[in-house]
Amino acid sequence: MAQFMFKRKKLSFWGYFILALVIALITFLPFYWAFSLSLRNPIQTFTVAGLGVPFIQYKPTLNNWKTELAVPETQRAILNSVIVSISTALVVLVLGTTAAYAIARFPFRKPMANQDLTVWFLSQRVLPPIATAIPFFLIIRFMHLLDTRLALVIVNTTFNLPFVVVIMRQAFIDIPIELEEAALVDGAGFFNIFWKISLRLSAPSLVAALLIVIAFTWNEFLFALTIGSLKALVIPVQMAGAVDTRGIQFWFLAVRFLVAVTPPVIIALLAQRYIVRGLSFGAVKG
Repeated sequence: MAQFMFKRKKLSFWGYFILALVIALITFLPFYWAFSLSLRNPIQTFTVAGLGVPFIQYKPTLNNWKTELAVPETQRAILNSVIVSISTALVVLVLGTTAAYAIARFPFRKPMANQDLTVWFLSQRVLPPIATAIPFFLIIRFMHLLDTRLALVIVNTTFNLPFVVVIMRQAFIDIPIELEEAALVDGAGFFNIFWKISLRLSAPSLVAALLIVIAFTWNEFLFALTIGSLKALVIPVQMAGAVDTRGIQFWFLAVRFLVAVTPPVIIALLAQRYIVRGLSFGAVKG
């Protein structure tokens, strides 16, 4: 019986292993295909068959990368994406952590007001962005901010703020209140407690929220297209514009795709433990 159970567990292990391997290969295929296309001469996009293995089926070249990255439009899109993503993340963290701390620690007079505020913030994250595209466009036009980085920062802050508030609220709740009470007894003010104790103890959740907001902002397309498509051009919009009178230039599109997805992937890999720890530390428990 024990031997049968051992064989069954072994078969289950290999079954799950093969399934995970297949899923990983399917997920990795678009990245490999884009990488392969970016290293080919344009004519080899249509003549190389199969997987397109470098050095075996074709001689790789960096001409597509050099040409694409030398385009002023591409350079402007990369710079705009970096500035908008980092600025949005910083603004969201400043506003979101303070709001989350207030909801987590300061009781309001109305019963259930704290939970109602949390649900309201969460509902804003569930709101479909397409439903607010026209109102945001009209507001930004009225403020004379169309096609500016500031407009993109404002819009992305609006949609990412609820996420940070919900995550950081639970992170602050998970911190023992006794630590803050002891600091109050020692004469510390609320700001010092928030800055020197609560923020430091919730650092994993803070890092996780920061990285996720950067990734969300970096990949945002709808408002980047409607509000900023020339001076405030960002990577997702620029990647979608790889069509000209000659059709889709797949070699340049592959370069743009890799430029768009590489930074979030690298950030996620380098800070994976912070993201996992932060989301589990600040998980919503109800």
